[in-house]
Amino acid sequence: MNTLVAQPWFWPAAAVVVGLPIVLLILHELHAALLQRGSAYAKPVALMRNWVFPACAVYLLIQQLEDTDADPTWSKVTATVFGFLIMMLLLSGANAAVFGEARTGSWRDRLPAIFVDLGRLILIVIGIGLLLSWVWGADIGGLITAVGVTSIVIGLAVQSAVGPVISGLLLLFEQPFRIGDWLDTKFGRGRVVEVNWRAVHIDTENGLQVVPNAALAGDAFVNLSRTTAPYFKAKATLTFGADDPPGEVKAALLALAESLPAKLPGIPAAAVALGGASYRVSVPIASPADEGAAITQLQHRAWYAAQRRGLHLNGAKANRKEHRAFVADHVEQIGASLGLDPEAVTAMLAGARLLLFAEGEIVQSVNSVPDSVGFIVEGAVLMFVDTADGRRLTLGDLGAGDHIGGTALTRQRMITGVAAVIDTTIIAVSRDAMNAIVQRDHRLARRIGEEIEMRRRAAREALAEAAEGVR
Repeated sequence: MNTLVAQPWFWPAAAVVVGLPIVLLILHELHAALLQRGSAYAKPVALMRNWVFPACAVYLLIQQLEDTDADPTWSKVTATVFGFLIMMLLLSGANAAVFGEARTGSWRDRLPAIFVDLGRLILIVIGIGLLLSWVWGADIGGLITAVGVTSIVIGLAVQSAVGPVISGLLLLFEQPFRIGDWLDTKFGRGRVVEVNWRAVHIDTENGLQVVPNAALAGDAFVNLSRTTAPYFKAKATLTFGADDPPGEVKAALLALAESLPAKLPGIPAAAVALGGASYRVSVPIASPADEGAAITQLQHRAWYAAQRRGLHLNGAKANRKEHRAFVADHVEQIGASLGLDPEAVTAMLAGARLLLFAEGEIVQSVNSVPDSVGFIVEGAVLMFVDTADGRRLTLGDLGAGDHIGGTALTRQRMITGVAAVIDTTIIAVSRDAMNAIVQRDHRLARRIGEEIEMRRRAAREALAEAAEGVR
């Protein structure tokens, strides 16, 4: 026994046989705990458990052969493998320490992966060179010199090609934008859907614009998604007639902006006179993705609002004679459908005016008291009620030949609202004119009263169903 213990290989072998299982068991438990926490150090621990310590055990055992007459080649091979594993362990640990716990937005988080991979490759090449020199005694000085000179020559030869790539990589490192951001560049305007080491892919909604990183790095662009305010502003410039009162124009534009579906609630829109009869409208929206639709709707509805208010968008002038002829023709048709006598038709025409509404515009608001009774001559509208939880319930559609705003005669607030389904033309007859007509025609008064009650009943039933969770 004493002879066995005295052997030079005994204690290294005993350390391997007894210590290796214990170390592997400890590393296994540590690895499981790190995995459960989602720690970046789980990978280096797994590398130690699966490769480094087993290779170390083999290296210790084979080292004992150096005292014998055995070929030392296996010892050098084992030392090379063990050294390479140690180098990989150091790189893995450094990567976990530097990048594994990087905070969002820090330089470690922004560093492009290609930079990390390039640095790792350089360290591996240097490590392998040192390992070959240490274990095998290789002279790598001449090889390093030759590689260095060759690299310089190649770098000078491809300078023009590599320069843009480096510029692009530096742009990735700086990260002035991320996937999902909206960019406004000379190449196009859209949302970033992909970023790689060579180019940025921008969805312009008219196709995918591929912009080289170097091109973006060498030119100015606007990141629309990074604003100081928590919202984005859609802006449009509209021109009216020089004789249009600025106050009335601004009021009309503000009303339009506030009614746009894309406008964020709780944040006021703005209308500013720029001079020269031009006005800039700013509408707060959630994302640049809503800008196109918001501006299109604003410009579309502005024409109808200008017609209703007697304003002149882009210098356009309404032909009053044509309007009066249109109104007179349709008032006669309305009078015939209601069974009115010529005197009543004349009274209706005296108090009638033409109102034009764009698709989606609110014709009459909930809880408003109409000042006129409207007769639909073109287009269609829908009636709706708003629930206590903010939902909008549709009650039904009305089209040509139907009327709205009957509560103008009773001076009651409307519990229903009315919105244009499509571009709609309405002839509005003033309250005074309609009162004079219904006082002479009790049949018409009863008909309008029944219509008011029917619509109120439908609104109350819808609200009751909504409260009960039926709608």
